Amino acid sequence: MNRIKIHNYLSPFSFLYGIGVNFRNKLFDRRILPGEEFSIPVISIGNLTAGGTGKTPHTEYLIRLLKDKYRIAVLSRGYKRQTKNFILANEQASAKTIGDEPFQMYRKFPDIIVAVDANRRRAINHLLALPDDKRPEIILLDDAFQHRYVKPSLSILLTNYSRPFYDDSLLPTGLLREPWKNHVRADMIICTKCPNSLNPIDFQTVKLNMELLPFQSLFFSSFHYKSLRPVFPELVSIKKESIDRLKKEHYSFLLITGLANPTELINHVSNYTDDLRTLIYPDHHSFTSKNIQNIIDRFRSIKNKNKIIITSEKDAVRLLDNEDIPEEIKKSLYYLPIEVVFLSDQETLFKQKIESHVKEFARNRIMA
Repeated sequence: MNRIKIHNYLSPFSFLYGIGVNFRNKLFDRRILPGEEFSIPVISIGNLTAGGTGKTPHTEYLIRLLKDKYRIAVLSRGYKRQTKNFILANEQASAKTIGDEPFQMYRKFPDIIVAVDANRRRAINHLLALPDDKRPEIILLDDAFQHRYVKPSLSILLTNYSRPFYDDSLLPTGLLREPWKNHVRADMIICTKCPNSLNPIDFQTVKLNMELLPFQSLFFSSFHYKSLRPVFPELVSIKKESIDRLKKEHYSFLLITGLANPTELINHVSNYTDDLRTLIYPDHHSFTSKNIQNIIDRFRSIKNKNKIIITSEKDAVRLLDNEDIPEEIKKSLYYLPIEVVFLSDQETLFKQKIESHVKEFARNRIMA
């Protein structure tokens, strides 16, 4: 495990923050504030911490699992979008109108419904009011563990292996949005971004520290990095680039990230070059003209003729509409897609639990 940075000098503020969070949760627990249930499966994918657990890749995993059998809608808050209220993604959508993560999913899965609204309850009612041939059969709620006005039919909670919630503290001392004991609201917990070298003792240690309830299932996942893809494919002839080939040809890399926790991406990319330069920006960063000029200057300063710019998929969608990027940079700009893989032969069991939940929900509705 990595050492977790805790700002103990901020503990008085965490104490006050905790009072407010606990009071709010008690209002929901005692049903003073109502949580609404819906007539179709609503699967929540969330976390206890402020970002960095891999919600979007896990949501995409569920999309791939379910989209060929069911009509899927993904509902997100649309963090940092420049619009308000309920919006359905369409051909005019961009990272600015619906947020970077929803736009990423819309581009990858154009056959599903993608919607954004800070008020998830209102948005679900909008989705259920769509015509019969467009109405979703399953809704995936992105980053909604704290959005208790919606009571999901299944709650999946993510935690980063290098910063598990049981070793963290409340904001601003740590990164927890609420006390970690509230993980009891989750049906399934996934420990994400795990190293592939985990052994049975590591699995058992995490499980014991989490203090799981009998009904809770625990899974362990990691990321699989795929071939590099051009951010602007219309400008290049090669649509996939092997990072192994770049290593053999001694490429220099300029890595640009605007992620909550870029450590894993940095570590992965560093395995393929002896010359890695980085430009690290805050999570969901909107690239300004000054940022773009800095990227241009840093890239041009690399003397190696074999050089490339690499970014994350989430950052790529925020760079797509940036008019300050010259063609020279566009041709050298690639992103590194990732997919979720489950460790310790857990994938079959995970799929079974998701598919069983959907089928049992439908069967219970029919019986009711």
